[in-house]
Amino acid sequence: MSQSFDIPERPIPIGERDTEARSQFISRTYNHLMASIVGFTLFEIWLFTTGAAEEIARVLLSGSWLLVLGAFIVVGWIATRVAHSSANIGAQYAALGGFVIAEGIIFVPMLYIANTNFPGVIESAAFTTLAGFVGLTAVAFVTRKDFSFLRGMLMFGGVLALVAIVSSLLFGFELGTWFSVAMVGLAGASILYDTSAILRDYPEDRYVGAALQLFASVAMMFWYVLRLFMSSQND
Repeated sequence: MSQSFDIPERPIPIGERDTEARSQFISRTYNHLMASIVGFTLFEIWLFTTGAAEEIARVLLSGSWLLVLGAFIVVGWIATRVAHSSANIGAQYAALGGFVIAEGIIFVPMLYIANTNFPGVIESAAFTTLAGFVGLTAVAFVTRKDFSFLRGMLMFGGVLALVAIVSSLLFGFELGTWFSVAMVGLAGASILYDTSAILRDYPEDRYVGAALQLFASVAMMFWYVLRLFMSSQND
């Protein structure tokens, strides 16, 4: 007696959908990205106005950044996996919200130092990051180029960056200006790759995961742009 098995259907990439579906997906993705950025900003404002930011900065700066980095990587991995693979929209939103909060907490020490010692630098870094993001997004949308070839470079660059960061924490050396410049470039390449994937590769119901991926890239760019601005004022 033969037995048949149901083969799960392959999710249809958004690039193979009709124009209306693609437009709706893109609109949802960027609306969620903007909501994530606004949520991150409001969370930071709340932490600073309540005085919680100072306490968080003190704890994180006096503790082991290896543990903080490890915890953040685990949270980021779980959030990304859930947002991209879960069919439950509630779980996807929980993953995005959890990731935004985790980013908000890990940003506190640097924002606290910048706010205390370099007035106005946060706003300048935020504007520069926004301008860079808009410019790179425009390149991806106007050219419609497939930037999937950047995947290998991003993986290789990410591993090298992680090794450099862990080594600096273990052996106590500073990652200088050129490292920040390289990381801004890596973040820019990540934005191009993510935007290209949003135009072509994501399933129609994964706009929350797409927004999370873009938010992670924008946050990384903001982190290293801010680091560059702070470094320039120290010179």
